[in-house]
Amino acid sequence: MAHTKAGGSTHNGRESESKRLGVKVHDGNPVTNGSIIAKQRGNNYYPGKNVKRGSDDCIYATKDGTVKFSKKHKTTFQGKIKKIVVADVI
Repeated sequence: MAHTKAGGSTHNGRESESKRLGVKVHDGNPVTNGSIIAKQRGNNYYPGKNVKRGSDDCIYATKDGTVKFSKKHKTTFQGKIKKIVVADVI
């Protein structure tokens, strides 16, 4: 017989913090210079006019104005056409 009790399952190790990703300023709302428009992993939203992409893939405004989201067609490297969402600050 075994001399140690069975370990059983643990209740720890699965409580990771949520990363609070997503759109922070919606279409038609005003933004200031440096305001984060969307936090993301990868390119769900592409930067357009007066918008840049940060090192953690967030997109932010480079000018005061109003956010405008639009859908465009982009040709991929393989030649396929892909629909993308572009964020502009007007």
